Amino acid sequence: MTTMTRQQGGPPLLAPALAFGLLTVASAVLGAAGTRPDSSAAEVAAYIGGNQGVVRLLAFAVFGASVPLAVWAATAYRRQRRLGVAAPGAVIGLTGGVLSAAALAMSGLVTWTAAQASETPAVARALTSLAFASGGPGFVVPLALLIAGIAVPALFLNLMPRWMSVAGLVVAAAAVLASLSLLTPALYPLIPVGRFGGLLWLVAASVLLPRDRAARTD
Repeated sequence: MTTMTRQQGGPPLLAPALAFGLLTVASAVLGAAGTRPDSSAAEVAAYIGGNQGVVRLLAFAVFGASVPLAVWAATAYRRQRRLGVAAPGAVIGLTGGVLSAAALAMSGLVTWTAAQASETPAVARALTSLAFASGGPGFVVPLALLIAGIAVPALFLNLMPRWMSVAGLVVAAAAVLASLSLLTPALYPLIPVGRFGGLLWLVAASVLLPRDRAARTD
């Protein structure tokens, strides 16, 4: 019976969180020297044409990061249910996790497609813009739902230290505001705040979120 209960609790949250983190950092390094949303079609085509291997690796890293993120979201949802979270926050968090993982997967696949389009500058630029939109605001906004869906119930049920829940809400707020980057490039810096702030929070939550009610924070 004890073995069955442990299996139903799901795998340790830290394993998919670290895998997600590793692939996220790898994608940031691979994309650091790439083009920007305001780059011209000719600049995009030239970069892709001269760096197809790097672009394909970037696509792989971004797409790959979506898998452990989805696993983390599903496992965290199961953990919350086990801890007695009956509020909509758990479902909201799971929904945010699924949507953010789907956005990452889309960004990675579109990036891979863009790597094949260097001979058509207009198409290459359109594809890279779509990859940015889905992997930028399209990713961090639902990631905010995932974080808030865990932080809010944890705050009310005392599942994690209060500072941890508050920090999650701050990161989630910054990630939501990153949606405004679709209106003005001045808010682009909010995207990495949501992405990497969210990553650090997920890793910390993986350690601090208890496995059962007996281990929760008092």
